[in-house]
Amino acid sequence: MSADDGAGRGLSRRRLLGAAGLGALAAGTAGAGAGYAMADTSPPPVVVDPDALPIRFEGVHQAGIVTPSQDRLYFVALDLTTEDRNSLIALLKQWTVAARQMTQGNDVGEMGAVGGSPYSPPEDTGEALGLPPSGLTITIGFGRGMFVDDKGKARFGLDGLLPDRLTDMPSFSGDRLDDALSGGDIAIQACANDPQVAVHAVRNLVRIAFGRASVRYSQMGFGRTSSTSSAQVTARNLFGFKDGTNNIKVEEKKAVDDFVWVHQEDGPAWLVGGSYLVTRKIDMRIETWDRESLTGQQAIMGRTKGSGGPMSGGDEFAAIDFDATNEDGEPAIDLKSHVRLAHPDFNNGAKLLRRGYNFVDGSNGLGQLSAGLFFISYQRDPAQFVQIQRSLAGLNNDLLNEYIVHVGSGLFACPPGVGPTGYWGEKLFA
Repeated sequence: MSADDGAGRGLSRRRLLGAAGLGALAAGTAGAGAGYAMADTSPPPVVVDPDALPIRFEGVHQAGIVTPSQDRLYFVALDLTTEDRNSLIALLKQWTVAARQMTQGNDVGEMGAVGGSPYSPPEDTGEALGLPPSGLTITIGFGRGMFVDDKGKARFGLDGLLPDRLTDMPSFSGDRLDDALSGGDIAIQACANDPQVAVHAVRNLVRIAFGRASVRYSQMGFGRTSSTSSAQVTARNLFGFKDGTNNIKVEEKKAVDDFVWVHQEDGPAWLVGGSYLVTRKIDMRIETWDRESLTGQQAIMGRTKGSGGPMSGGDEFAAIDFDATNEDGEPAIDLKSHVRLAHPDFNNGAKLLRRGYNFVDGSNGLGQLSAGLFFISYQRDPAQFVQIQRSLAGLNNDLLNEYIVHVGSGLFACPPGVGPTGYWGEKLFA
């Protein structure tokens, strides 16, 4: 019997018997007639939907970086179409106000989606009406193109403020990058546990930017592929393997500070407390992978497909023994396995905070899935990513490269968080 059934048809058997006993006792002591059952008038327990609790927008750092990864992503890169500094500042201020409203579960603007004049376009697009905040975070990053044009000439009066580390990403062996899926002057990452909430956030920011910025590319993602909190279960990528087992977790305060946030000595001053965002769109050759044996798949990854434990033995979080051998005397973990080549021990200690997502963009016209991983990482210095990717890139390195190809790439400088009255990038334009 469900709780609803109990409320509709009377008391549970246990409660009824207990009440009857009390009634009999009263009858015996007071000489009254038959006992009776008294209804339970206590209020039902309050169950709070975690998606109804908004994530704080203000803070020292932007939300959406070390925030426990939500299930859905909508990422967009935009090109600035205005060359006016004041117009750009106004846009960033308007975006910040709108993001502050949406992350708290509110409509954009004072009148929202339905409260304004019926003869004017609504201030909010309305597709999130009635939905909770769903853990929405909105994170912004600035690309190199916001600071300088193709000829290296400064834009928006930002002379001398381009971070030295915000350079063009080097080419890697095996890349097949599409310019239409790479770069961008500004990036917006919206993460939520409801895809409609994430889409609503990006849609409204793009709408506000009309006449000042246009979409270069966008990407929807689902099923986070990395856990950013030790409280989260490690998710799986579309190859079926647990992904990001050894990812930096928010609870690891020293690792987060050492590898994620820009320090004072790193410069520039406006970026201190921020981070660098790297994106890579990685197409997976799903059909080819699905014809690989389980033994072959595990050798390529260097981990077991079921538990996620290393091929050297143990459960998912067991220490990896790269010197271990199998019964044939061969390395238990292949020298070209993904887990070995991506490990800090073979990359001068480099670590990343990953928060990528799976994607499926329909079919590719050849009867194959257009699917893969939208890789996202945050790091104190882009050199951390470059170090690891150089270890992995090329058919002569990572065995996994036979089944994947990088088709998009981006690098952005994410400013620190904002206060109750500040705006994104405020220190940059001070």
